[in-house]
Amino acid sequence: MKNIIKYFLLTIIALWLLGFLYIFFGNSRKVFHQNGIGINNDNEFESWLENAEREILNLQSKNRQNEKIIQELRQKAHQYESELDKLKSNEAQIFYPSFEFEETRRKIFHDIKDVSYFINTKIEELKNLKDPIKFHTHLDLIEKNFQERINVLIASSYNLSVTDKLGEWRKSDSEKLANEVQKRFNQLQNPADCRSTKKIICDMGKSCGFGCQMHHVMYCFITSFFTNRTMILQSHGWRYNEKGYEAYFKPLSEKCTTFDGSYVTWNENNNDNVEAIKMPIIDAIINKPAYLPLSVPKEYLDRLKKLHGDPFVWWSGQVLSYLMRFNSNFQEIVYKHTKDIKFKSPCVGVHVRRTDKIGTEASFHSIDEYMKHVKHFFDIYDLEHGQTVIRSVYLATDEPEVLQEAKEKYQNYNFLVDETNAKSASLDKRYSPESAQGVILDIYHLSQCDYLVCTFSSQVCRMSYELMQTRFPDASWRFKSLDDVYYFGGQNKHDVVAIYDHEPAIELGEIELKKGDLVSLAGNHWNGYSKGKNKRTHQEGLFPTFKTINLIDFF
Repeated sequence: MKNIIKYFLLTIIALWLLGFLYIFFGNSRKVFHQNGIGINNDNEFESWLENAEREILNLQSKNRQNEKIIQELRQKAHQYESELDKLKSNEAQIFYPSFEFEETRRKIFHDIKDVSYFINTKIEELKNLKDPIKFHTHLDLIEKNFQERINVLIASSYNLSVTDKLGEWRKSDSEKLANEVQKRFNQLQNPADCRSTKKIICDMGKSCGFGCQMHHVMYCFITSFFTNRTMILQSHGWRYNEKGYEAYFKPLSEKCTTFDGSYVTWNENNNDNVEAIKMPIIDAIINKPAYLPLSVPKEYLDRLKKLHGDPFVWWSGQVLSYLMRFNSNFQEIVYKHTKDIKFKSPCVGVHVRRTDKIGTEASFHSIDEYMKHVKHFFDIYDLEHGQTVIRSVYLATDEPEVLQEAKEKYQNYNFLVDETNAKSASLDKRYSPESAQGVILDIYHLSQCDYLVCTFSSQVCRMSYELMQTRFPDASWRFKSLDDVYYFGGQNKHDVVAIYDHEPAIELGEIELKKGDLVSLAGNHWNGYSKGKNKRTHQEGLFPTFKTINLIDFF
């Protein structure tokens, strides 16, 4: 196409030159030899000169016309080239699935229909069973068969998601975005002139545990990002270690780590001219800015929605990974601990929180409840990879007896444990350098697992889940919480939007949904139903989880 356009332009230019030569020489002969008379005097010369000037003006006029035509041709040629490039680009973007992709897609569709046939048939059979013993035996068989079918569907869905290099695409785009975000963090924390840059002051003196304090630092850092300020972390005399935050982690800045000037405490009327603002705890802010959790930066929104199932969790993972960059000394401790416990993948991370949480912030959950979901993950993993793997479990807990119970009851699992960490997490040793080291090691190794089983009411569980997002393009599904949905303490509203209508069963406590309704989420019951308040009807109650999707906040 480009060669054709070039030849066309060259032809036009050649014709124009021939026309010029013909007009010039033809008219010259006419002037010099018309009627056989040459130029013999001044009058004849002046007459010839006038004719020549007229011819030159005529040629100039034609030349301008030709130039205009050539310019129009160039513009059209450029348009043709642009259209050709677009066609080539669109052709490259068309996705032509492989046979394996299409075969898996069709298999998933037919298997879903088959599950429907299976369930409907078995429900009818149960209705006709009168013998209680036969009823329960039949129910057990249905449960086993149903779970096997669901496991195959989940494994097939995962394999479909990585077919035709889709997994490589997600990994590449996710890494590019992560590098871009980390570069922004580094630039923000290392301004050209520390003395003149505006700052956020964050104090680690909040009276709570390690996970709670780290989420406080995360909220400060998120504020500094959206207000374009450098964060100064004040941690000397920290209750876990008097040496402060940097006993375990790298400084947040290479050039801007302290501040001795005056500052103001955060309030809603702080303006951009204030040099330094000290942040309170997030719960003390009544009218929270829109950029606080669960919002993500608008500039990353479109890419995140495409790449990740829970954009804020990805964003929080990037923040936490920047904050928890190990210093060289602690990196050696982490490396040694990993080697000592013989950490290997695939591995499921299990975090069992007991002691001060039970009866206050969380309910008691037996080790059997956790291991049920560990088994479920490995059953699917084996199907996905077509082989049986060693079932390794990294078990973190603040109660040493849990470690022994797990080893005795589940001997076909390979438990990776460190009893020292469990003992240092006990209430009488909790606020000590050893305890901080233990909880940091637990969070790190839990985040290195392929799946998490824990309780999201625990800050340690949520931190592990956040950090896990930096290891996979989309790890939003790699968890099972035995209680809460994921949340960030002190967050703004968490809304979901209805994508289907729902006619409620009032007697079961359900609420009506109309497509487009916003529902303020109170929690997920993990039984197919969630609880919330419909903002249109102001009704509060249960609704089918699958009829809603998360509303993504951004700023």
